[in-house]
Amino acid sequence: MLGHSHAMSGLAAGAATLPWAPLSGLPEQAAWVAAWGGFAMLPDLDQGGLHWRGAMPKLSGSTVARMWGPITTSLAGLVSTLARGHRNGTHDVLLSPVVFGLLAVLAGRNPWSSLVLLALAIGLALQALHVVVPGKVESTVVGNLALSFAGAWWVTGTGSTALEWLPWAVAGGVVTHILGDWLTVGGVPVPLTWLDGSPVRVAAGLFRTGAGVERLVATAFTVAAVVLVYQRTPLHDVLAPWVDPVIAPVLALR
Repeated sequence: MLGHSHAMSGLAAGAATLPWAPLSGLPEQAAWVAAWGGFAMLPDLDQGGLHWRGAMPKLSGSTVARMWGPITTSLAGLVSTLARGHRNGTHDVLLSPVVFGLLAVLAGRNPWSSLVLLALAIGLALQALHVVVPGKVESTVVGNLALSFAGAWWVTGTGSTALEWLPWAVAGGVVTHILGDWLTVGGVPVPLTWLDGSPVRVAAGLFRTGAGVERLVATAFTVAAVVLVYQRTPLHDVLAPWVDPVIAPVLALR
């Protein structure tokens, strides 16, 4: 699936799991949902790299790789090598969530590494959803860095709080991504078969990446995310006097 489709599926999954998340207050709830949306793009860090042509580097790869310029593009080059290319190691439904989750466990033990990891999630979500966000600030390297770290700084209490729930958001987002790619014609590798460079792939084959069907699926995820966030956060108490009278007739039709 495309980046924004992965992000919307992650946001919807994050919103759906809010009742079971170890959170306190609206800022952490918002961070939880954003983290799922951002980390639902993380497996695509397996495509990209920093290439030099003359004196100037050329950035290449996925939305994830190009987000923070040479920082993430160089990281993508390393991940791509370790994962043996696109839709291989980082798309292993057994190994990938565990590896990314364990890395997040280490990061989640320290307030500052928690801040960086959460900023990465926010940046990924902003980058993927730039098609629905006014302006282009969030799609530039400097603008995305500024917005991402400002949001993470606010959620973590100016960098003084470690977020122990981050590993769950990372693993959940990664699994959501893999399931999304499994729905497509390209599919995902059977666990561990990618290690020798010739993965066996499985796929539901419901649609091709970027096809019209995917746009419908992404729209459904978007609606689900909005409805679930409204229902499962304090936003419901604030907005209910205006929203409930509007949706009541629709609910009555069910």
